[in-house]
Parts: sequence; structure tokens; C-alpha cells
Amino acid sequence: MNWNSISHIGAAARRMGLAVLVPAILIMAVASACTVSYSFTGTSINYDIIKSIQIDKIANRAPYGWAPMEAMFNNTLQDAYVNQTRLKLVKRGGDLHLAGEITAYEQYNKGISADGLSSQVQLKMTVNIRFTNEKTGQNWERQFSATTQYDASRQLSAVQEELVTEMIKDITDQIFNATVADW
Repeated sequence: MNWNSISHIGAAARRMGLAVLVPAILIMAVASACTVSYSFTGTSINYDIIKSIQIDKIANRAPYGWAPMEAMFNNTLQDAYVNQTRLKLVKRGGDLHLAGEITAYEQYNKGISADGLSSQVQLKMTVNIRFTNEKTGQNWERQFSATTQYDASRQLSAVQEELVTEMIKDITDQIFNATVADW
């Protein structure tokens, strides 16, 4: 092969490269001029139809309970909907309606040590929720539970706030997902 034929091949490759490169640049320019906006909120709410939510006070009806638990639960549940949706929180007549009660707050021995004493304690919280979507007619009642454990050498009073906060967050997430999230 001589240098003349190599230069013709190089020129042809450059022309072919330009033939591919120019359309590619044009496509990229057009694509970058168009913007696609995508927002992921984790909800499946049609805000044209659903505009408000009514959350009744979730009372503590558990035989055993911790006094601050009721207020903590109600505040966390309301905050979830206010902070993660565009729904307006109303006292009456919401498009969505949540009601219910804390039905159980119990502790069980979870593990036994070699000396026959409890080594782990399981704490469980259960909430019964009634949900109504006034716009679609969807209506259900379900129980949501969360559990956590702590070392039996510690007093419940020393870890209770942290554990209850953890369980409330878990149950609130379950309720939120069951009512408005598309998971």
C-alpha cells in the first residue's frame, strides 16, 4: 500500500466521520433544548381530585401505655402527610379520612441467657386504622404493628422514648404507604 491510497482512506474516513458526527451533534443539541422535568414524591395522589385530609386524634386504647406515646404518634402521623404531600390538613370533611386507635403496647421476653434470665425484651406497638377516600369510595380498616428490641439489663424507662419513636416512625410509614403511596 502506498501513501497515496492511505491518504485517500484517511480522507474517506474523515468524511464518513463527519457524516456521522454532524447528525449526532444536531440530535444532542435538539435533545438538550428540550427539558424533561420529573418529580418523585412517592405518592399516587391526583391533586386535581384529592385536596385535603382529615386525621382524627388517634387515641391510646392500649391496656398498658406510655403517656407521651399518643401525642407523639398523632404529631408524627400528621407531619408525614403535611411534609410529604400537598394535601391540606382539615378538621372535618377531608377528601381522605384517617381514624383509629392505639390498641396494644406490649413487651415480651425475647431471649433467654445461659443463667435462665431474660436477655432481650421485645416491645410491640399496634395501631388500628380506618381509612376512607371520599372521592373514590375506597374504605378499609387495618392493623399496623411495629416491634423493636432492647437489652434486658436496661430499664424500659431508659430506652422507651427512643424505642417508641422508632416504632411510631415505622407504623406511620406503613400507614402512609397504604393510603397514598404507590408502592
